[in-house]
Amino acid sequence: MTKKSKHIPSSKPDAERRLRQADRLARVMRVLQLLQSRGRWNAASIAQELECSERTIHRDLTVLELAGVPWSYDKDQQCYRLRPDYTFPTLGLSDDEVLGLATATATSSAPGLAINLGGGPASEKFLAARPDATELFREAVSLTQVLDLKLVDHSMHGEFLRTIQWALVEQKQLTGKYVSPHEPEPTTLTLHPYRLCLVKSSWYLVAKPVDAEAAITLRPTRFQSLRMIDAPAEVPEEFDLADYFGNAWAVYRGDRSYDIELVFSPRVAGVVVETRWHHTQEVARKPDGSVTMCFKIDGLNEIVRWILGWAGDVKIVKPVELRQQVVERHRQAVEENSFDD
Repeated sequence: MTKKSKHIPSSKPDAERRLRQADRLARVMRVLQLLQSRGRWNAASIAQELECSERTIHRDLTVLELAGVPWSYDKDQQCYRLRPDYTFPTLGLSDDEVLGLATATATSSAPGLAINLGGGPASEKFLAARPDATELFREAVSLTQVLDLKLVDHSMHGEFLRTIQWALVEQKQLTGKYVSPHEPEPTTLTLHPYRLCLVKSSWYLVAKPVDAEAAITLRPTRFQSLRMIDAPAEVPEEFDLADYFGNAWAVYRGDRSYDIELVFSPRVAGVVVETRWHHTQEVARKPDGSVTMCFKIDGLNEIVRWILGWAGDVKIVKPVELRQQVVERHRQAVEENSFDD
């Protein structure tokens, strides 16, 4: 008679169970991160983001509720919200993440970017909870500097920029007096703010006037007064900033699209290709050292000013309208700076 061997339980089921628990914990934490963000998240959108079922999301929300996370459902906005005064304990950051925080802190204090408190106060609170990271953070900040970005000076308009940010966050309308170079007198505008964005060298507000059908682009530095009012802003959910600007060279989109072809001399070819000037940019290097650059641009006014800066080292192959505008601007410059006066 053969002796029966004793059954030794496998540790594999326990390992699989712990893995499933870890996956669920990670998903619950991700749900919390989404609720802490400023987006409009409901069960359907969270489920799509995390690639799971809505039923799973409801279970995860129950876990958060049992853990003391004060969330509620906003019927008007049709999304989940956390209680405004709720904060979650600071999570540990890796050394690379501390370096990233230091870079953000240094960058947000640079002229032109310092439009609010920046990353400094938040970084100080983090360091208070993580004194072990203080030395690395301080050293990284001291060795990271942002100089001469050649951004528009916004130092006198910080309050307007903060007002815009809060209106965007609170989804409220803005009203104020705006000085346009195309109008003889300041205009009073009431706006539905869509986005605040930094493009090229300046901050811009994309907003729709309440009496207009389409959004417009405004420079915060041109406001004489600006305040948030207690009226809800209507922002289309499908609004996309990239679609709004299209193929504009910077922020002012023309009515017509142009295929641009430029040839830069060998003298500047190496410098001009160091920068990606536009998202449609294509570059072809030639045996003689010159470079051909092609773009697809909506409107010509903005790119004309850029081309003028490369005078003597760029040839406009097409379109002819662009060549004519650049030649005319050069002619005006020669007349204005003639030594015959």
